[in-house]
Amino acid sequence: MLHAVIMAGGAGTRFWPASRKALPKQLLQLVGERTMLQATADRLERLVPADRCMVVTSSQLAEAVQGQLPALPAARIIGEPCKRDTAPAIALAAALIGLDDPAAVMLVLPSDHVIAPVEAFQAAIRAAVALVETHPESLVTFGIRPTYPAEVFGYIERDESRPVEAALPAWQVRRFREKPAAATATEFLKAGGFYWNAGIFVWRATTILDALDRFEPGILQPIRELVKLRGRPGFDQAFADCYEKMKGKSIDYAVLERHADVRVIEAPFQWDDLGSWQSLARLRGEDGDGNTVDARHLGIRTSRCIVRGPDDHLIVTLGTSDLIVVHTPDTTLVANRHDEAAIKEIVAELESRGWATWL
Repeated sequence: MLHAVIMAGGAGTRFWPASRKALPKQLLQLVGERTMLQATADRLERLVPADRCMVVTSSQLAEAVQGQLPALPAARIIGEPCKRDTAPAIALAAALIGLDDPAAVMLVLPSDHVIAPVEAFQAAIRAAVALVETHPESLVTFGIRPTYPAEVFGYIERDESRPVEAALPAWQVRRFREKPAAATATEFLKAGGFYWNAGIFVWRATTILDALDRFEPGILQPIRELVKLRGRPGFDQAFADCYEKMKGKSIDYAVLERHADVRVIEAPFQWDDLGSWQSLARLRGEDGDGNTVDARHLGIRTSRCIVRGPDDHLIVTLGTSDLIVVHTPDTTLVANRHDEAAIKEIVAELESRGWATWL
């Protein structure tokens, strides 16, 4: 049976000050009527029932996740005691799912992507499941055909000589590429055989566990011992101890770049990794002056600005351009639109000063 694992432990610091430790990006309503997490769960309806969905998040966010997804059984929300990247999280989810369903197929997906239409997404997942059922040793990922030379995404290079028979265009993966410099990203775009790495995966639980056992036994073996304690006294302390000693690692480095049989399906859906305030302009559009506004805003001689705030607070910009302006109940950000990567520096500075109230 198909099980879904939603990864919802990210901090979303590039969306500060709207995104905070207690309410990070995936729990915010940034596009549409639902939060990013809720929209991800909605996308799974009629594909995976709630009792076969799992959310892996941080222990600090577990209650908020439950509040946003009341139909999800509380036992299906896994709150990690500390961040250890995606490999431990996926190992834990696969081990827990495997206890209940040894023949399980897993869909792993982030909680903060914008995907449409839902029908195309679900058709792609079904194609991946069929591929895994036919080739159980395969790890299947999804590639997004790039539309511009993005430097902020990792890339997947397909093996043009090894197409895969599937319901949708698919190939063996030649290799994964790190986030490139601008010139390299331009070369990837011109070459035509590269995809953005969507970070969405389908595989058998046993296959990913076997791969972790082979490549990262230091991650898997403590997880295997931990899940034996599920439902028993002392589990929470064992969980904390396990993660305290464990090294963090992404599933890409831990397994995907080392596994012999990784296949990529060209995604038939529209996709955006909502990574920063700049991405709102792509998704919400711009007015005639190039402004993207999600606020009560009066702009006079204002151009190419991104403005966000509540409806009960008026933001006025006069004679400005190329700014990001974000107002929250306790913080206002004014930043150069072309230096938004430096927003992470703000978070680091707040941490160094001990100003936890604004984190």
